[in-house]
Amino acid sequence: MSENTNTSNHHLEEKLFTEFPKPTAQEWRDVVEKSLKGATIEEKLVTRTYEKIDLQPMYREEDIEGFPYLETKPGEFPFVRGTKKQGYLDKPWDICQDIDSSTPEEFNQIARYDLDRGQTMLKLFLYESDEINIHQANKRKGLLISSVNDFRKAFQNINLEEVPFYIETANGGKAFFASFVAYIQQQNYDFKKIKGCFGMDPLSDLVKEGSLSYSLNDTYEMMAEMTKWSIKNTPNLRTLFVQTHPYHDAGGNVIHELAFAISSGLEYLREMDHRDLSIDDAANKMIFSFSIGSNFFMEIAKLRAARMLWARIIKELGGNEAAQKMTIHSRTSAWTKTKYDPYVNILRGTVEAFAGVIGGTDSLQVSPFDEAIKTSDEFSRRIARNTHLILDKESNLSKVTDPAGGSWYIESLTYTIAEKAWELFQKVEENGGMFKALQIGLPQELIAQVSEEKTANIKNRKDKFIGTNIYPNLLETSLKTKALNQEEDVDQKSTTDDVKTNLAHLKELENLSMEDAIDAANNGASITELKKMMNYSTSTRPKIRPLMINRGAKPYEILRQFSEAYKHKNGEFPTVFVANYGPVAKYKARTDFVTDFFEVGGFKVLQNKGFDSITEVIDLFNQSGSTIAVICSTDDQYPEIVPILTKQFKLKNPKVNVLLAGKPVIEEMNLYKQLGVNDFIHMHVNNYDKLENLQLDGGFRK
Repeated sequence: MSENTNTSNHHLEEKLFTEFPKPTAQEWRDVVEKSLKGATIEEKLVTRTYEKIDLQPMYREEDIEGFPYLETKPGEFPFVRGTKKQGYLDKPWDICQDIDSSTPEEFNQIARYDLDRGQTMLKLFLYESDEINIHQANKRKGLLISSVNDFRKAFQNINLEEVPFYIETANGGKAFFASFVAYIQQQNYDFKKIKGCFGMDPLSDLVKEGSLSYSLNDTYEMMAEMTKWSIKNTPNLRTLFVQTHPYHDAGGNVIHELAFAISSGLEYLREMDHRDLSIDDAANKMIFSFSIGSNFFMEIAKLRAARMLWARIIKELGGNEAAQKMTIHSRTSAWTKTKYDPYVNILRGTVEAFAGVIGGTDSLQVSPFDEAIKTSDEFSRRIARNTHLILDKESNLSKVTDPAGGSWYIESLTYTIAEKAWELFQKVEENGGMFKALQIGLPQELIAQVSEEKTANIKNRKDKFIGTNIYPNLLETSLKTKALNQEEDVDQKSTTDDVKTNLAHLKELENLSMEDAIDAANNGASITELKKMMNYSTSTRPKIRPLMINRGAKPYEILRQFSEAYKHKNGEFPTVFVANYGPVAKYKARTDFVTDFFEVGGFKVLQNKGFDSITEVIDLFNQSGSTIAVICSTDDQYPEIVPILTKQFKLKNPKVNVLLAGKPVIEEMNLYKQLGVNDFIHMHVNNYDKLENLQLDGGFRK
């Protein structure tokens, strides 16, 4: 196409657009509020988020005026549009799936199988035999590793020069790291080709568990030793983790996640600096890990804001361009997943993964849909893995660099999040940094406030979990679970008990250097033995108030579990008799509401086609054996039928809970209560509290 043709088309487009008048914001507001019949846009169309951000129904170019960096391109400071110029065009995000396994042999079998079917990065959490009881008490998934020999079993026929990994440890990370290094030495791998991350995140562990196995100083010493060794030997291996999952899983909001992430990252940089690691060296060895929740656009903006904030901090500290680039791993939220109607989790995970990719994550874990229920199997792993592949190969998300860039909504949200996170970050700094803030309980208090708000909205069903607190399926078949007893399934003894090692000279050392630890591992020392030789103090362990890790749907799952236990004992769910009176069209909407209201708690609503006479209602109630009765009709029918039905229900069973569908005026409510009505069912009732009380009052929790 010639240059003249291009110019002509451009002028034509300009002419076409000028033919349409550009309405002002006020003109748009006038038209919209006219349709709202007297209400304002703020009253009806503005959404307040848990971050205290008011989401507008429409965004305009004026909303992003004055924001810096809007003209930057992908790969340019402050990397709000990504750290790579080509985005995913050169290389898609790493498919970094967690592997549930009880033994190294099982891990190897699953890992090889999944790598052959699309997975590109291995993810695992390591622990050793001395930690089994703690591990099981916290119900944490992970792989038990006792020595170099277990690494050999776990990675047999897996070339770690070609397969990157995400390996996390909690206690004694140096011992695991030394054993892993011994393993890659024995395989004669080219250290420069080893890619991924192998490290610790003590602040994340501290806020989850409430304490650490060693003093914070000793833990930082371990991190520094691992990082220094990696700088010299494995340039493509990261050793410093910053994970926000505890804050997310405790019910925190996006602002909490970002502020506490950059606060933790900065604290690690300072601690590494005290141990003779430069800002460039330490920052280049750091990886951030975020959970991706269900608020699609908020999560996209979160990752963009995270990169911008971190880049500006590192630049101010004098870090080079490489150090300014935040490396991000993401995982789909554990907080949003449910035990009931679990296949809906596939859809939740897909939306969350979509947001993570659009936000520009470097690696991504899509959690299996059965994560909250059991150890994942081949089917659930395949569905999770294929979610990545569909987003990449079929949806072509890797073919566009930063598709969110330029969106007035997302750009506005990105900068608003960044500003709020920066304010909270400064508050943490004013309190002495992240560890001291945790000691005084600042993050715990802020997260508890939002968690309580979320819980309240879930319990009154303002926030919805499909299949759990709305549209439940009482007839669903539970997923088959395979109980894992790690004390029985794995040998807790060191795998090197029969190996005679020559470690006497190492045991005499006050401090075991990294090279000494690697040498000991090569000579057969187990993880337990290495930890003992490190001689770290356990008398000055830090202790704080931990966060309450949970899932949003758990309160309703508890209701369902009590109802299921009642059914198991009595052969039937707790029943609710609904007295539908009058024409179907008059009561159907209320009956549908009542049915859903009770079924989310595992109550069986006895269905009927409605009644034409009071006698018919009373007869069927007497046959039902139910201890809960809901009168459901129209407001104008209630004065006639409520006194009679309530009296007859109470005569049959004085302990019956008589409820009325609807919300009469106060005077009528008081009258109906005098007649024996216990309560009223309507959209303003706290659904969870009501169902919990009915379970307790009805003896359904025995």
